[in-house]
This record gives sequence, structure tokens and C-alpha cells, in this order.
Amino acid sequence: MIASWKHTLEAHGATFLNDQVADFGAAEAERRQAAHGAIVADLSPLNLIQFAGEDAQTFLQGQLSNDVRLLDGNNTQYTSYNTPKGRMLANGLLWQSAANTYVLQLPAGLREAIQKRLSMFVLRAKVKVSDISADWVRLGVGGLGAAQAVSQVLGDVPAAVHGRTAFEHGSVLRLPGDNFEMLIAPEQAQSIWEKLVQVAKPVGNACWDALLIRAGIPTLLPATQEQFVAQMLNYELIGGVNFKKGCYPGQEIVARTQYLGKPKRRMYLAHIAGTEMPQPGDELYSADLPDQATGMIVNAAPAGDGGYDVLAVIQISSTEGHTLHLKSMQGPALRLQVLPYSIP
Repeated sequence: MIASWKHTLEAHGATFLNDQVADFGAAEAERRQAAHGAIVADLSPLNLIQFAGEDAQTFLQGQLSNDVRLLDGNNTQYTSYNTPKGRMLANGLLWQSAANTYVLQLPAGLREAIQKRLSMFVLRAKVKVSDISADWVRLGVGGLGAAQAVSQVLGDVPAAVHGRTAFEHGSVLRLPGDNFEMLIAPEQAQSIWEKLVQVAKPVGNACWDALLIRAGIPTLLPATQEQFVAQMLNYELIGGVNFKKGCYPGQEIVARTQYLGKPKRRMYLAHIAGTEMPQPGDELYSADLPDQATGMIVNAAPAGDGGYDVLAVIQISSTEGHTLHLKSMQGPALRLQVLPYSIP
């Protein structure tokens, strides 16, 4: 996290855990606000990899699951980086920031390893790969009234999901669920923050995670790398895969799953009561598969009204008339919820 930005957050009452904003002194009230009103959150746990050079588009086109040629500076896309066997190593948001320049946003815990791995394949291509996380302060504005809050501070906002609009000191991205991300030059971040907190409640990072979970947007983390192919995470349903773009690592497996078979596992939204925070990678169990796990937690966050909301990849057959449990058959039960998009 940028030191000057951390001081700004501390001055506004932020408390930190593992260099992430835990809360602003009222965690319970912040969670309720995230469920029922507009919030603003620091997104420093997300890092930025920049790909710059005349071969940047061609290079990324051969590495990522989406069609980089569809980016024009005014839009974003979800994309993934996979093993040759089609298993996801990372997923995130990609956009074109300038001519021959693209930015891939990933969780901080994955950025270094993914940047190093991608750099290995640059070879003679005219592409410079660099970490630009310190160049921008990232803020998330979401929840009921988020569009109005961003508009009051910046004026125009992107009209459509995955729209990107530049402003004098940065850009704003529109995400699913009527959520927004702002990238702001560090010297202007305090001024914009102070305007935002007049119209949106500052909250800890987990509240932002909860909004993405309810929007059905998965985030791969170190504990879940290489566990899923795209369809298990509903990634083709949220526009993270393009089936017409041509080759990239794992493309054959992802295409075969799409056209020659039906996934046996899908990602579901669920709620878990109790006080123990589920963790990415935690396994799920049900009576129909007594000798093996039937699913895995992808993401989890405290819910506004208590307990936890989770995204979990689950054996489809286990969701039909069976109770799912966290960690063991004696663990807390999952209550399946409705995602904002349909699963085939």
C-alpha cells in the first residue's frame, strides 16, 4: 500500500489487518451498510500488471482466455490465465489504458508469481511487463446508490457494465452489480476520498468482497489456484471466456467442456450461519458423496445480517435435494441463494 495513502486512511479511522483495511471502527454497521446502501472501500489488496509495447495485444491474445482485440480504452473484460490443462492460475479484470498498453488487475497474493510466469513467455516480443500498483490508488464504490455517489463526485459515469471512463486524474470502471472501481493518481486521492465519504460510508475490504460475492464474481486466490476450469467458476457466464478468439493455454480443454460435455460442477452462491469464517479452499460435504468432498469454497465474506456469504464450486448433483456442510458432515450447513445470472 502507498504509504501516504495509508496515512490518509488512518486519519479517517481505518484499522488494518495484514496491510488491509479491516474496518473504520464500526465493522457491524459497515456490513449492514454494504447490504443496504452505498459504501466506499480501499482496494489496495488488488495489484496491477502493465503490459506495454507494440506487441502487447498479440502477446496477451495468446495467453489469456478473453479476446484482447475487443478492448478499445472504453471498456474492460474479465479474463483468466490458465495452465495447459485448462486449470485457472489467476483471473481478473483487463483493460486498455493507452495505445499498446494494457493493465491486468489481480489479487496482491498472485501478482508477483503471475507477472514472473507471463514474463517468461515474452521472449523476443516487444512487450515490457511491470508492476504499476504504486501508480494508482484503487477505490471501490458499491451498493445501493453507488452510481449516484460516483456521479456526484466525478460527473458522468460509465453507462454500461464493463464500461470505462477517464477523468482528469484517473479512470472509473463499471462492474456487475452496479459496483464501480476508481483508479486515482495518488496526489489527488485524498481530495476525492473526502468527497466520496460524504455520500458513501467508508468500510473495510471485506464489505467490498461481499458485494462481489453477491454479484457472483469469483476471485481466484493462492489456496484455489489450479482447482477449477472456467465453467466451474461460471466464467463463461460472466463474459470471461471468448470461444472464437483462437489459441491460449488451456483453450482446448475449456472449449471441449463447452461443446462436448456438461460441467459436473458449477459455482453457487450460499449463506453459512455461525461465527467461524469460511476460507477459500475449505471443502464441502454432502450425504450423497460420503467418502469424498463434493465442493470447495472459492470466496467468503461476512454477511450484512450475520453469518457469511460464500461462492462455492459444488457437484451439481449434490445441490439437488441434499444438505451441504462446511468441512465435514457435522459442519455448518449451507443455504443456497439465487445468483444474479442463470446457470444452464
